[in-house]
Amino acid sequence: MAPARPYWKGYLKLSLVSCPVAIYSASSSSERIAFRQINKQTGNRVKQQLVDEETREPIEPGDKGRGYEVSKGVFVMVEDEEIDAVAIESSHTIDIDSFVPRAQIDKRYLDSPYYIIPDDKVGAEAFAVIRDAMRGKDMVALGRVVFSKRERVMMLEALDNGLMGTTLRYPYELRAATVYFEDIPDVKIPKEMLSLAEHILESKKADFEPDQFVDRYEEALVDMIRKKQAGMPAPQTKTASRPAVIVNLFDALRQSMEEEKKKTIGAAPKAGAVAKGKKPPKKPIPGQRELLLPISGKKAVEEPVKKPAEVKSAKPASPRRKAG
Repeated sequence: MAPARPYWKGYLKLSLVSCPVAIYSASSSSERIAFRQINKQTGNRVKQQLVDEETREPIEPGDKGRGYEVSKGVFVMVEDEEIDAVAIESSHTIDIDSFVPRAQIDKRYLDSPYYIIPDDKVGAEAFAVIRDAMRGKDMVALGRVVFSKRERVMMLEALDNGLMGTTLRYPYELRAATVYFEDIPDVKIPKEMLSLAEHILESKKADFEPDQFVDRYEEALVDMIRKKQAGMPAPQTKTASRPAVIVNLFDALRQSMEEEKKKTIGAAPKAGAVAKGKKPPKKPIPGQRELLLPISGKKAVEEPVKKPAEVKSAKPASPRRKAG
């Protein structure tokens, strides 16, 4: 079942075929550990206040407006109603302009992913026609949509029973790679070294399994907070050890290959086998990772902290506000 509040609602249009659609953000950062700004003296949260930059006097929320700086300290004031009046077709319609080969789109242009679904049963058939016309052809659709008062180019492609839309960056938003790469020297690698490096790559080859991703920094934060809440001292800053300086690249590659061979030989125990003296690992249970935060005067409260891998199956958090 779809979440209650879509990020955007409007129409998907291909020539004379159109259907109402709803767009939902495909990603979420609400599962991350979040910190609040507090007063160190009282432990209370602090509140930010808007002040006039010149008079230093606080202003009321109703007096806050928008302005475009045409010269130093000189602004053209623009009202929200005037911005809303700048209506273009893509404000409420994703009009498919063209279909291009997926392979031609540079990965650097990809920005944010979204899920697109039909918004009513009447338009489901038209939605399916547009979706299935793209499926299996290695082609994606390019259209335009207005999010947060800004027009974005969106790439559309079939995904399961729906569509995935990915907003694309404009060329002016990308920095030229040559600025960063032009000073890298052109080094000719000996065939033997390249062969060793290729062997190492081959030994580390694996399938892409995002469920196995673990945010070790997030886990360290959870552990640190748990210890502080239990009255234990915070862990001391660890000094990261620097990698050893490579004296002989060929020897380093050869030793690396030998190490990877040892890992491969000893890393695949028989099914059901357990290392001597060790208990079999427990199966991970969804929602098992917990952050225990004892509250003064009350029994400890258990607040489950979801693993990053569980975000995709959880109900997406409602966006703070609906886009234009």
